[in-house]
Amino acid sequence: MSATYLTPTPQLPTALVWLRRDLRLHDHAALHAALQSAQQVVLVFVFDTGILDPLPRCDRRLEFIRDSLAEIDATLRAMAPHAGLICRHGDPLAEIPEVARAVGAGVVLAAHDDEPQALARDAAVAQALSAADIHWHSVKDQVVFERREILTQTGKPYGVFTPYLRAWLARLEAADGADVAERSTDGLAHKLAAVDAALACGVPSLAKLGFEASNLRQLGITPGSSGAQALLKDFLPRMGAYEERRNFP
Repeated sequence: MSATYLTPTPQLPTALVWLRRDLRLHDHAALHAALQSAQQVVLVFVFDTGILDPLPRCDRRLEFIRDSLAEIDATLRAMAPHAGLICRHGDPLAEIPEVARAVGAGVVLAAHDDEPQALARDAAVAQALSAADIHWHSVKDQVVFERREILTQTGKPYGVFTPYLRAWLARLEAADGADVAERSTDGLAHKLAAVDAALACGVPSLAKLGFEASNLRQLGITPGSSGAQALLKDFLPRMGAYEERRNFP
């Protein structure tokens, strides 16, 4: 079964937002859709054992993700009492429907993920949710145009970059900024659902996940949105010279 992309109705009481690659609370497509379509929202992240189990026990990527989630959790708890990020460690096929039922969600929203394994995972999750009478809704998040939005006149993907670039720019101009508009998450603090402490019990430590600390911090890499903002602030004064200096790390 392929995943279905349903538009949630404004009458839904609770929406569950499944964070994946999109570890932020600002300009977030799935969160924006949840805020528009439900009376309250809950956020969840699953440490997918299918992905984590084969990894070395010291992995900077996992530590970066874990610390980014800790920042999100702290931000949510500061926004509203009894709020917080739900974190699970297991198979999303089991964890997402279970969390959705536990919080009374009528819809689960997430950003598109077009990796072949991710598409199969999402289709299976959508089917499991449908069996529980819970909608599945995924949205474009990572790119300006995706999937079959930019095609040749014969309806096929471009094989040469320059014609694709021209078509991409023409589509962007025709859209008049609509495709790059910020997905506002204003009002999030007022719509955060109270979550049982047993569900939102904090982000698990690396040790609890079966991992150990890496040299991430020694490398000067700060996870989360705060780290991203620091990198942007550092890059802004140098942006004008990017063309001349991009080949020099």
